[in-house]
Amino acid sequence: MKQAIITFGLGLILSTIFTALLIPFLKKNHIGQNIREVGPKHQQKAGTPTMGGMAFVPAIILAVLPFIGKYPAVIPVLAMTFGYGLIGMLDDGLKKKHGVNEGLKAWQKFGLQLIMTAFFCWWRMTRVDNPTMIRIPFVQTEVDLGWLYIPLLFLVVLGTDNGVNLTDGIDGLCSSVTAVVALFFTALSILYGTGTEPVTAAVCGALLGFLLFNTNPARIFMGDTGSLALGGFVASMALTLRQPFMLLICGIIYVCETLSVMIQVSYFKLTHGKRVFKMTPIHHTFEFYGWSEARIVIVFTVITAFFCALAYLGA
Repeated sequence: MKQAIITFGLGLILSTIFTALLIPFLKKNHIGQNIREVGPKHQQKAGTPTMGGMAFVPAIILAVLPFIGKYPAVIPVLAMTFGYGLIGMLDDGLKKKHGVNEGLKAWQKFGLQLIMTAFFCWWRMTRVDNPTMIRIPFVQTEVDLGWLYIPLLFLVVLGTDNGVNLTDGIDGLCSSVTAVVALFFTALSILYGTGTEPVTAAVCGALLGFLLFNTNPARIFMGDTGSLALGGFVASMALTLRQPFMLLICGIIYVCETLSVMIQVSYFKLTHGKRVFKMTPIHHTFEFYGWSEARIVIVFTVITAFFCALAYLGA
């Protein structure tokens, strides 16, 4: 608990300082967000500095670094956070270079994600005792999946990262939701004694520091640099805690965002142009119905907190 409090504080302070320093740097170098013409009118946000993950990801790493020797379980989680953040940074960098909202090609991004996920899989299979064991929520039992664990791991990581990325669509949404999930993971880490609470607490603190600048109206966006990094964190932590299915509960917002896109695309193709939702991901539909960004963030964060509390009861 003591280490978690320290890394939380360090993450909060470092992220606040780094973000405050990053904003003028990004403005000076004209690294701003391009806004699509379709969907809710966000044109006033055009040019807002992006790639905010460059502030809170280093803050997380530096906050946890002094504790790596005593808590080696944080190493693969930090690696996934940093590695996926690098993929996002490359994607954001290409968007800036081309001047459009298109960075890495889909196959390029997917290939890099597969490589990072393969590294994480190798680490778990070679460095962790009984790596294929998972916990089943609410029944307090563990199951050995054997070889089925490997495809499940890839599905969880790639699916979660996509879901977290989709959640990053309005000011403060992904930061707020993931801060609550990180706090939930901190509680589970302490409960299970996995020794990963330094990194989960650091993520929570770093996101709160970033939120000082990311709430509506945002002075900076996290970009794929931040959202992909957070996806890597969430997925790797769920698997480290042996609770991949718990993501369906504590990550309910990620699930809904992803399902809304899947339903929309499938229905659009089947009906040759009809839509189920006004726009996806689902948070944009609420915008179309007149919800303010602040209201969406508050409601989605409260929902996340409720489902995290429910998930804790089933841990």
